[in-house]
Amino acid sequence: TPLPPYLARPDTAADRERYQTVYARHPGAVAAPTAGLHFTPELLRAIAARRCRSVYITLHVGAGTFQPLRTPDIRAHKMHRERFAVGAASAQAVNAARAAGERVIAVGTTSLRGLEAAADAENQARPARGETDIYIYPGYRFKVVDALITNFHLPESTLLLLVAAFAGRDSIMRAYAHAIAERYRFYSYGDAMFIH
Repeated sequence: TPLPPYLARPDTAADRERYQTVYARHPGAVAAPTAGLHFTPELLRAIAARRCRSVYITLHVGAGTFQPLRTPDIRAHKMHRERFAVGAASAQAVNAARAAGERVIAVGTTSLRGLEAAADAENQARPARGETDIYIYPGYRFKVVDALITNFHLPESTLLLLVAAFAGRDSIMRAYAHAIAERYRFYSYGDAMFIH
């Protein structure tokens, strides 16, 4: 099991079961999209009972997701490429939800990156497949996603920049200060937050 390097331990039999989302379907990622680890079949049924639609896309997490920023100017960072796929039915459901005034909530930065990579200039999701090196940092204008469920990310990471772009740097710093004070768990097996 390809555990993130910051866990600094060998994988165990429990990791093979726990380090996977309940809705994963296509092999290819080098790590689990960790916000999805919070979801269980029971939670998915409860979401459906509230008449919330779930739409599935694929973005294969790559090893580059664990690489820290290596440039003093964040704009100079070269983002890694990851394979993704947004099917026609998923793109249509996202666009229908937006047209009806409903929110599109991404479960994880992985899903958010996949949806934003599939967005066109008119802020519509489109069926898309290929590789993306979409790099989201403060100043980015979101096209498709309205809310985000995500874990707490490492400092000096592109994922922390992404959530700062989504919620604003000051809001994220307050949320992280609260999480540290309350001893929330960070990273892969950590706690999650809902940003809207």
